[in-house]
Amino acid sequence: MHRRPIRGRLLGALLLPLLLTLTACGGTTGTDASAAAGGTGDAGDVTVTHARGTAEVPASPKKVVVFDVGVLATLDELGVRVSGVPVVENLPDGLAEYATDAYPKVGSLFEPDYEKVNALEPDLIVVAGRSSAAYPKLAEIAPTVDLTVDNAHFLTSLRQRAEALGTIFGKQAEVARRLDAIDASVARVKAAAGDRTGLVVLTTGGKISAYGPGSRFGLVHDALSVKPAAGGLSTDVHGNAVSAEFIAKADPDLLYVIDRDSAIGQDGAAAKQVLDNELVNGTKAAKNGRIVYLDSFTWYVAPTALSSVEAMIKAVGDSLS
Repeated sequence: MHRRPIRGRLLGALLLPLLLTLTACGGTTGTDASAAAGGTGDAGDVTVTHARGTAEVPASPKKVVVFDVGVLATLDELGVRVSGVPVVENLPDGLAEYATDAYPKVGSLFEPDYEKVNALEPDLIVVAGRSSAAYPKLAEIAPTVDLTVDNAHFLTSLRQRAEALGTIFGKQAEVARRLDAIDASVARVKAAAGDRTGLVVLTTGGKISAYGPGSRFGLVHDALSVKPAAGGLSTDVHGNAVSAEFIAKADPDLLYVIDRDSAIGQDGAAAKQVLDNELVNGTKAAKNGRIVYLDSFTWYVAPTALSSVEAMIKAVGDSLS
């Protein structure tokens, strides 16, 4: 548990009589002050809701270690500097600086280097998604929040996680503006979806997986109202292994494709090569030029970054025009 320094506790004790006097004179109570500050608890701390419940963490922490690329991208967009990041290959140009020696490396997304994290003496550690399993051990080092987004309620959960970052770093207004714009974009895309059906597939190593509502790519159906071309698909992170025959039978109006090999920098049969066959080419999506190859970093590596969600909504919206 994060313990406040003795100096802070002594200062609180000295201020208590003054606070009691102000309260007696009709001043703001401690509870009212907390509410007015937007979730502020003890001086210097804020209380936020995350995937593990609620947590009291330092406000505007100076040393932040981040174990999620989506969170890292959002913090970068908000102008928040971080002190430690995992090793991540194939970052886009906008995030390439985080692969340099200017940022201490603290392990990988799946395997933190706990000694290096501890040596940085962070004020806050952030995990999410791929790194969430490391939460218990990291929480022993410093205050830690888990900002994993619930795919079954993607936009609602995304809003909660983004608002938590806004509260922690004093960026509430900017986060609110971005989230409200996302909601407006969603409404426009939903209105354009109509009765069109879609299927989201991921290719890797020459194989195909399909995803439906409630899955990691369920935004297409759940939030943006593109009707699923196939029912009964698992919400498991790996989706359902399918074939070209499956795609042909589903016969979607729109086929959305994510190339995992491209996302992680592995050699493999490119998605276009995997799907270039008579069965897939016979679908309505292929015949009408509606096979949409999605940006792999946006959809696979960092789908919860604010900029990623904005781009995802735009990509689906563009496919419907």
